[in-house]
Amino acid sequence: MMSKPLKVTVWNEYRHEKESEIVRSAYPDGIHTAIGEGLSGSVQVTYATLDDPEHGLTEEVLNNTDVLIWWGHKAHGEVQDEIVARVQKRVWAGMGLIVLHSGHFSKVFKTLMGTSCDLKWREADEKERLWVVAPHHPIVEGIGEYIDLEAEEMYGEHFDIPQPDELIMVSWFEGGEVFRSGCTFHRGNGKIFYFRPGHETYRTYYNEQIRRVISNAVQWAAPSTREYPKYGNHKPLEEIKAKVKA
Repeated sequence: MMSKPLKVTVWNEYRHEKESEIVRSAYPDGIHTAIGEGLSGSVQVTYATLDDPEHGLTEEVLNNTDVLIWWGHKAHGEVQDEIVARVQKRVWAGMGLIVLHSGHFSKVFKTLMGTSCDLKWREADEKERLWVVAPHHPIVEGIGEYIDLEAEEMYGEHFDIPQPDELIMVSWFEGGEVFRSGCTFHRGNGKIFYFRPGHETYRTYYNEQIRRVISNAVQWAAPSTREYPKYGNHKPLEEIKAKVKA
C-alpha cells in the first residue's frame, strides 16, 4: 500500500524577484518555485507568498500542511503577528518547519527559538564549504563529506540560537569564518531544521546537493502519527479513595 504524499507548503516573500533584475534572472519564477520544484520523493507542493491574503497561510492551508518551508529576507516586519502565532501553534501540534537562509531573522523562527537569532554576515562572492558533521543523520543521506558552493553570502558565528538538538552541518567560508549551517530543534510535537545556504542573488536552490538536503529534511520533519497530547484539567485514571481526616 502506497503512503499518501507529504503536503508541503513553500513560503516566500517574493519581493526581491519583483524588484531586482539580478534576483529575477537567478530565479525567474521565484525562489519558492525553485525550492518546490527541487523537492524529490512523494510530495504535494503548495506555494504561499507574503502578499497573498493572510500571507497565504490561512487556517485551512496550515491545517493541511505537513511541512512548511520558509524563505524570507527584506520584509520580516510585514509578517502579521497573528500569522506568526498561527504557525507556531501548528508547529507545536506537529507540523514540520524548515527555515532557509535569511529566514533565521523571521518572526516565526525568532519566536520559536526565543533568542535574537542574530549573526555576522558579508556579501563577497566567496566560496562556502558545508561540512557534514553528523554523517549518520537522515537529512544528509546521499551527501558526501561536504558540499562546495563556489559563491555565497557569508554567515559567521556567533549565531545567537539555542543549543541545537542536533548539529548536522558546519560551514567554512573563504574569508575564514565558520557557521552552524544545519541545525535541528524540537518544539512541542514539531521538528524544525534550519539550513543556511540560499542568498537570493545566487542560484543555490538549483544545486542538486542542496536540493537533496532540503528533500531529506522534508521527510525527516514530517509529522508523526502520534496523537497530540491533551492538556488542562484531567479526570483521575484510578479511583481516588477518600482520605480520613484526623
